[in-house]
Amino acid sequence: MTRTTTTVRPPVPPAAVTRRGTAARRTARRRAALEWVAVHALGIAAALFFVLPFVFVFLTAVMSDDQALTRDLWPRTWEWGNFATVWNTPGFLTWWRNTLLYAGLGTVLAVASSLPVAYALARFRFRGRNVMMMLVIAAMMLPPQVIVVPMYLFWAKQMDLAGTLWPLIVPFAFGNAFTIFLLRQFLLTIPREYTEAARIDGCGEFRAMVRVVLPMARPAIAAAALFHFFFCWNDYFGPQIYASENPAAWTLSYGLESFKGAHQTDWNLTMAATVLIMAPVIVVFFFAQKAFIEGVTLTGVKG
Repeated sequence: MTRTTTTVRPPVPPAAVTRRGTAARRTARRRAALEWVAVHALGIAAALFFVLPFVFVFLTAVMSDDQALTRDLWPRTWEWGNFATVWNTPGFLTWWRNTLLYAGLGTVLAVASSLPVAYALARFRFRGRNVMMMLVIAAMMLPPQVIVVPMYLFWAKQMDLAGTLWPLIVPFAFGNAFTIFLLRQFLLTIPREYTEAARIDGCGEFRAMVRVVLPMARPAIAAAALFHFFFCWNDYFGPQIYASENPAAWTLSYGLESFKGAHQTDWNLTMAATVLIMAPVIVVFFFAQKAFIEGVTLTGVKG
């Protein structure tokens, strides 16, 4: 007969259990602290990566002519008059006016014309809807350089609008592919019950779009408007094609190239002009970033 023996382990003292629990909590706190330090270190490094170029441009803009050609990174004297010199440059105010006209009017026309198209693609069921959506996506992927020659011949020869910004502004009255796509993706996330309730109350499609859908789509409209405004503000290719022969129609992006050519060694003035051109975009994004981020986040949830 085999005897089985059982070993009775002594109970663990409460003090040992307490020490183990304290050590586990201390390890968890240490791990959490290390994760916090790692995440914030990466965030600070990324922030410096994006901010330092702007800091360099600004510091160079307030340097003197001689110091701007040296390796110094900090101004010996703060030359705030560089901004006044650039602002009073002949033609600079004209470039500002043309850019505001191009970006402002182009944004209004693009959003106003794209919203009904996006609403129809998101709400209506009709034959060929998917084909039309594919055409919109194809238009987004089409480089503008592919159609620049026939478009220039049309606007310059047929419409006699060479040397103006109207060939860049007028097409936005017929919609913009990216704006249509962005608004359509957001409108798909709005429940149909809202528009159906509006129809029961006697609203037509247009009135339902304006009174019901439009207020709910404000984040997407703000995001689309900002995207389009930034595109027009920074556009260089379009003004170079259509407005290069007329200095009175130059925009800031194209005028800056001419300004840089006239001040090849005056890097402080070139950087000051760059700061004056970037400042409005930064200010607009700073005040509208909440609506912009909300619109980008909510867009594309449903396909």
